[in-house]
Amino acid sequence: MRDKTRMMKVLLAEYTTTHDPALAREGRAMVSVLKASFGRCGHTVVLPGTGDFATEIERLAPACDMGLVIAPDHLLSRFTMILEQHTHNLGCGFIPAALCANKLRTEKILRAHGIPVPGECTIGKCIIKPVNGCGALGVRLAESKAGEGEFSQEYIEGENFSVSIVAGRIVGEACEYFTGKPPLVLAVNRQEIEVGADGKFHYLGGETPVHPAREPEIIAVATKAATVLGCQGYCGVDVVVADNVYVVDVNPRITTSLVGIAACMQEEIAEVLIAASKGEVPDGVHLSGSVRFDTDGKVTGK
Repeated sequence: MRDKTRMMKVLLAEYTTTHDPALAREGRAMVSVLKASFGRCGHTVVLPGTGDFATEIERLAPACDMGLVIAPDHLLSRFTMILEQHTHNLGCGFIPAALCANKLRTEKILRAHGIPVPGECTIGKCIIKPVNGCGALGVRLAESKAGEGEFSQEYIEGENFSVSIVAGRIVGEACEYFTGKPPLVLAVNRQEIEVGADGKFHYLGGETPVHPAREPEIIAVATKAATVLGCQGYCGVDVVVADNVYVVDVNPRITTSLVGIAACMQEEIAEVLIAASKGEVPDGVHLSGSVRFDTDGKVTGK
């Protein structure tokens, strides 16, 4: 998979480490794993400074061979568009990223394509979510109505999983790199989610890889969701498994699960991302053992 004759300069533009203290721990953990992988592959990694994030991307990207933006969903599209103006993008295109950032719009599109999603909730305990949210931030279980900039979903009791997927080119550089190869499923991950006394959801990490009884169905639903939304590069699809496999969120970016996956995967995630960005999605990867991971990047087990 590796092009040994072409070592490159790669911009890893991670937003939260210097601009969002609430998510900085997860951001630091993700970029640490990516930086180490690109380094082992012989590439030079460039990181933004502490100045204005958009300005940093504009300053650094032109001198890089490729780049990847990691940012909260509602900011991802804007920064990715800037990156794509200056260098080759290893992640999701800015148009699908913008779509996935609107959680209500995403829900409607998935429902229209026959993908199970939670229904609207008007009475009793409901899940209240920001329309433009990121992960579990701002998500709560409550009997109150959704406020401005929020929407409500029925609360589904079930098991929480995510599916980590790497997809090839669909839009953006499609003419040059589209091959039609199907997305690669890296792993199914069990999510550890805590609901506080105030009803607020807290993501604590998880376990990967896991093989639940309904794994083929989970993978099929998640892959269809990512494909319908046009996701490219690495993405994470969150599901709740109950009477159906319900898609509850689609993250068109690197997720914290990668911290655990990288600890189990024989292949380098850097090589997988580079290959997929040029339409050469690998047929599979090899995972050994199973680990638990938290939002600080701590990995145990295997």
